Amino acid sequence: MTPMKKPLEVLRLYAPHDSTLMGVFHSRAKVDPDREFIFFNGQSWTWAQFAHRVERTASFFLSQGVAHGDRVAVMARNCDGHVLALLSLASIGAIMVPVNPEFGVEEAKYVLTHSEVCAVLASKDTLPVVRQAIQSLPMKPWIALLDEAHEEVPALEALTQAIPTPLSPMKVSAEDTVLIVYTSGTTGFPKGAMHSQANFVAGGEAFVQRVYLQNDDRVMVVLPMFHINANFYSLAGTLASGACLIIVPKFSASTFWQVAADTRATQTNIIEAIGTIIKNRPRTEYRKDHRLRAVYGVRANFADTFRHEFGIPHLIGGYGMTEIPGVTCNPVEGVQKWSTMGPLGRHPDPDRAWAQCRVVDENGGDVGVDCEGELWVKTPIVMKGYFRDPEQTKAAFNEGWFMTGDVVKCDAEGYYTFVCRKKDIIRRRGENISGAELDRVIGQFPPVLEVATVAVPADLGEDDILVAIVLKPHQKATAEQIALWCREHLAPQKIPRYILFVDTLPYTPTGKIQKAVLKADKGLKLRAIDLQMPSKAT
Repeated sequence: MTPMKKPLEVLRLYAPHDSTLMGVFHSRAKVDPDREFIFFNGQSWTWAQFAHRVERTASFFLSQGVAHGDRVAVMARNCDGHVLALLSLASIGAIMVPVNPEFGVEEAKYVLTHSEVCAVLASKDTLPVVRQAIQSLPMKPWIALLDEAHEEVPALEALTQAIPTPLSPMKVSAEDTVLIVYTSGTTGFPKGAMHSQANFVAGGEAFVQRVYLQNDDRVMVVLPMFHINANFYSLAGTLASGACLIIVPKFSASTFWQVAADTRATQTNIIEAIGTIIKNRPRTEYRKDHRLRAVYGVRANFADTFRHEFGIPHLIGGYGMTEIPGVTCNPVEGVQKWSTMGPLGRHPDPDRAWAQCRVVDENGGDVGVDCEGELWVKTPIVMKGYFRDPEQTKAAFNEGWFMTGDVVKCDAEGYYTFVCRKKDIIRRRGENISGAELDRVIGQFPPVLEVATVAVPADLGEDDILVAIVLKPHQKATAEQIALWCREHLAPQKIPRYILFVDTLPYTPTGKIQKAVLKADKGLKLRAIDLQMPSKAT
């Protein structure tokens, strides 16, 4: 087996660039234009072929009046059109706004209205929602489809073919905004985090360091391309390393191993929910002939399975947010502590400054080793701000430090451990209790598949603890068995009062459990088993 190149060696395979997306793209394409760059839906494009598509599409955008700083939305499942739109818009200094294709009319309307897009690139399945969402917009954006034409709406590919001669390239800067990614908005209106071209490029280079991405890797994207992970890690990492991007329309647990093996994928990113699902799938779906060598997004509860059963040597877990991608990670080479978020990440170039972190108390003072506090971050790839929202932007920072709202602790070796969101603290009997801790402990009870612990109003003030549980298929458990497990593993004040067995939990589009949705359900306590009423406890 050929030894892996060090991350900086990978970057130095290519000529220096100006930190714009197309600057990076062209520096990689020149080395070997006939290498495969994109594989999607059974079709592949070389770097040279895709460069031609980008040039034509950029010229089409210009012919439609898309100007520097204008926003164009993409509302479709994962496809090559996401990459085509991003690079084409970046080449003229315009901005892509990825939109969740599962959005309903009101959700889509908010993002499209707030971002003031001049165009929407949709697909046949999202077209009805897009049409309704733009009905009341004062300046209706034009629509094109990323698949074939449908109901008098043209296909983008056909429109670009009609451009006779590419127009002159535009002057763009590395500091131009290239991407606005809207947060999940589980507790309020979504906020649009703006990232520059330089941020995108540096994020990709840091991802080369994070997973030791090689120039001959085949990066499989199963996470949604409206999210920061697929863009700042998988796509940006592919551009930085000169690898090949394999685009999967949507994650499918039943076909995961088949697709990985058939496409010869060597690297992929997942989230905790996906890892747990794959771990629990029938082993008849597993393909021994897969070539996956690195998976990012691994957590402690399935790390051993991925390494020993699935034979994947490089498992990496880390921490980042839409506003501050790629802050920490467990290193490929070095000590890996799967219960942690890892130490600070870094750029392949040791002379490039990267993230700094502080763990602070309620007054903004630094806490000691292994003490809990809020994580504050400074990073060179922090967002430029929230689009059209200076107040929220100002509120997110304290003297240049981005306040994450996450409670963490840091050990003596510099490894950070996630405790909970500040809003996930349950106040019970004068004590602060972490909902995430209860999730972790109860999630280790063998029959439990998923769990979400939330605060509910107590009879005498403060909070009581309610646990919503999804059991594994064909598994059974009683509320009293759950309580007994808790008594064996938790302090008395952390024992839940209410147990609610459910078929599913509410998730955000990016795979995070929506505890706010559970808390807002006024009938939650009424449907739950009250462990203080023995007759209802089993």
